[in-house]
Amino acid sequence: MKILVCISNVPDTTTKITFTNNNTEFNTAGVQFIVNPYDELALSKAIALSQGENGTVTVINVGEAGTEPTLRKALATGADEAVRINAAPRDAWFVAQQIANYAKDQQFDIILTGRESIDYNGAQVASLVGELLNIPSVSIAKKIDVQDGHATVEREIEGGKEVLEIPLPFIAGTAEGVAEPIIPNMRGIMSARTKPLHVIEAIEVPILSTIITYDTPEPRGAVQLVPEDDLERLIEMLHSKAKVI
Repeated sequence: MKILVCISNVPDTTTKITFTNNNTEFNTAGVQFIVNPYDELALSKAIALSQGENGTVTVINVGEAGTEPTLRKALATGADEAVRINAAPRDAWFVAQQIANYAKDQQFDIILTGRESIDYNGAQVASLVGELLNIPSVSIAKKIDVQDGHATVEREIEGGKEVLEIPLPFIAGTAEGVAEPIIPNMRGIMSARTKPLHVIEAIEVPILSTIITYDTPEPRGAVQLVPEDDLERLIEMLHSKAKVI
């Protein structure tokens, strides 16, 4: 069984976000980048499915040379090989096109992504890749079991859960619960240095969207305290300021 895991290179969750070039570009100066946490879950699940000589795991990232440490961490975690599409990931459509172009001739049985990346939170790539490859796609997969050429996938829906049976190949965006993140050990870190990391040039993709500007959320206002016996004032504030009644 061949499994492809899509890896995003994202800012650490403690990063202070700022922008440059008149608020049209993310300021990467001094930013520590990590494997997207949801993609770590996808990778852990892929490794579990491939254990016992059941298959191989390839990780892929659309990014420039600075993302290679992230791919090396994925190799240290347990992936067999890595692929970097040499281009800045300008939007989800561009990324999906690059991944689909690579995967179309590789005969992967399963493609896994995280449910979304923690920087843009778009949750688009899995569905786009599925459409481009003409294979089933599932979002917010909480459980995946594979047997006899079919996968049983449990996913979240509003108010409950849904269980699907899907023939291979398919693509899924994974969420919490699908697996526990694997922490690379020393052996994995040492072996990652010799595992193959292939660099492939990107294909041309029409530009369908451009970023006009970035902006940060409005700062939170100061907390206003109301005496517990002043219900009239509380109601007035909820009505005129909070506008919830």
